[in-house]
Amino acid sequence: MRNQRQNARSWRWLAAALALGGQAALAQPARAGSRPVLSQADASFLAAAGGDAARSGRAGGAIAVVDDGGHLLALVRLDGTFPAAAAVAEKKARTAATFRRATRDFESSVNGGRTALVAVGEMTPLQGGIPIVIEGEVAGAIGVSGANSAQQDDEIAKAAVAAFELRRTSAAGGPVTQLSAEQVRAAFAKGAPLVETGAYKIHASRRDAAGLAEIHERDTDLIYVLEGRARFVTGGRIAGAREVAPGELRGPAIEGGDARELAAGQVIVVPQGTPHWFERVDGAFVYYVVKVGDAGGAL
Repeated sequence: MRNQRQNARSWRWLAAALALGGQAALAQPARAGSRPVLSQADASFLAAAGGDAARSGRAGGAIAVVDDGGHLLALVRLDGTFPAAAAVAEKKARTAATFRRATRDFESSVNGGRTALVAVGEMTPLQGGIPIVIEGEVAGAIGVSGANSAQQDDEIAKAAVAAFELRRTSAAGGPVTQLSAEQVRAAFAKGAPLVETGAYKIHASRRDAAGLAEIHERDTDLIYVLEGRARFVTGGRIAGAREVAPGELRGPAIEGGDARELAAGQVIVVPQGTPHWFERVDGAFVYYVVKVGDAGGAL
């Protein structure tokens, strides 16, 4: 039940931030010479998107946005959030920007035994900081602190970055994509990608049997079930997990975790880094998957 509430909250926050991201289009990225940078308008948008996501999830929070050198561009502290959250959010954002990595990676390393990282004065190894990448370069970062949990800090930051990516991609002047009914039916018949961009992916997925357990370290999966039933396990640990591609782990099964039944019409959100597994599929199981990534790499 707790994981169901977390998944529902993640969906609300991401939907709220994406809705904000779909508003007025931006111009081309600001630049310092040939290098893309965050403008003041970008920073204000990211802070507002984070605040909107936090309010939607009934969470407090302070949201800080910095440039690629870690200098503060925008800061929002929601009503009721403890004052120190603002300073912590800025430190998380500065760490993500100057180390070019999501701060959750550093926290995971410390929890895994690399405690020497806490001695690095320039680093705040607490999840909630995410680099912002434009045209393959880190242009800044966002940091969130003061929500109801560390995981919520991270979810709010991810939702804000997803909104920014959607807004930036929409403004890039690329063509509108429309797929015919025949193309969609063909994709669902075999399970195949429909759209893949640098900001998101949409897959037409089909399963006729159980599969391998998976972890997507960089993608959050938004799954909408169209047809069929399945037993779906999340959390726990993957026995014998191995990396099959950067940020993608697979294994034969999950030990522990929470099992639930999925059926047509349901939506489930699997945050990045969460083990998940279709343990049982009853006949044909057809579903959309929208994959939203962020800029964080593995440590």
